[in-house]
Amino acid sequence: MDPADPDGPPSTETARRAVETVWRIESARIVAALSRYTGDFGLAEDVAQEAVAEALVSWSRDGTPDNPVGWLLATARRRAIDSFRRRSARDERYAAIAGQLGEGEAAAGALAPQQQDDLPWDPDRIDDDILALMFVACHPVLAAEARVALTLRTVGGLSSEEIARAFLVPVPTVQARITRAKKTIAAAKVPFELPPAQDRRQRLGGVLSVLYVIFTEGSTATAGDNLLRPDLAYEAIRLTRMLAAVLPGEPEVHGLLALCELTAARFPARTGPDGEAVLLEDQDRRLWDRSAIRRGIAAFTAASKTGLGPYGLQAGIAACHAAAPSVEETDWERIVLLYEALGRIAPSPVVELNRAVAVAMASGPLRGLAIVDELVAADRLPGSHLLPGVRGELLRRLGRTREARTELERAARLCTNARERAVLLRKAEALP
Repeated sequence: MDPADPDGPPSTETARRAVETVWRIESARIVAALSRYTGDFGLAEDVAQEAVAEALVSWSRDGTPDNPVGWLLATARRRAIDSFRRRSARDERYAAIAGQLGEGEAAAGALAPQQQDDLPWDPDRIDDDILALMFVACHPVLAAEARVALTLRTVGGLSSEEIARAFLVPVPTVQARITRAKKTIAAAKVPFELPPAQDRRQRLGGVLSVLYVIFTEGSTATAGDNLLRPDLAYEAIRLTRMLAAVLPGEPEVHGLLALCELTAARFPARTGPDGEAVLLEDQDRRLWDRSAIRRGIAAFTAASKTGLGPYGLQAGIAACHAAAPSVEETDWERIVLLYEALGRIAPSPVVELNRAVAVAMASGPLRGLAIVDELVAADRLPGSHLLPGVRGELLRRLGRTREARTELERAARLCTNARERAVLLRKAEALP
């Protein structure tokens, strides 16, 4: 009931909060169960969204049902049946689904949603269903941005508005990506099932890369006025925990989880009272989240049992920072070794740039600058603010202030995040 009117109907706001809570927690299981039920991923996502829209109206009028998940699933199933019925009254798929519902429900049209007290999915198949949903949402036939949007929508339960707000793109852009993704999956006839065993490890890499992209955007926003987007980062952690629960034997899943937990542990100290960025050397380490560090170390231990992959190695680097009482007392030699190993199995210019920073800390800025200059000569990071930003800092440490100022100002011009840009300009202005 509406707290303002105990005898009146439930409030729209109360219903909205209830729907959002249930959907955020259970959306992956709902869409996964409907996908298995209908055999059509696109239809499953569509009817799930229709059920959510209907719940906003019905729950405002009648109150939240005793079994809200069952209500949503029953409503979505009826919508699916209606869709099949519209396609063809004699469709074999519709006949099979109608038979599953039983003659009584078929004759009545459907039981009222509140009467659906049966379990909305088979408990023995929850893990497989959620895993299959992740593999479908991250299928290689989809463009990278479509995988991210579809994963956040179907597995994470985020609305188009929330996704658009997180990535600073228009809502119609997100909606178009999701619509195209579902059409692409349908056109490619992607089945709702786990990939064959021989393909699963390779496909798992695609799932992990999507979760990594989501977390990375949350931990350091590429654009906008905020350095962090914690909601996005924590959603990536939640999804990675879910994946670790259904794939406990995959070390790289634990590696990614460890990396995310250990990185997120520093969030409380990474921004000041006004949202300004706080550099690692200036952070109050007492603010670091020790519970997140413990979770990260536990995940890192699990990842280390059979050898570290790319995410596990990055987690090892994060663990070095987490264990150090200060920047000066950090085990930079070990971090250099970890970056060297990472560069061998997952080479990239960003890894080399990070290695340069670690080498500079371990062996002096001149050694680090040599690595950076090789990247500059090879034009490895064109258009990125990262390379001139690091180069400017190393030149500053070497006393080459004029060159340092030029590089830092160039980095600021290229940087699209207001908070990072402010740090770069502050460094440039502080030079003598």
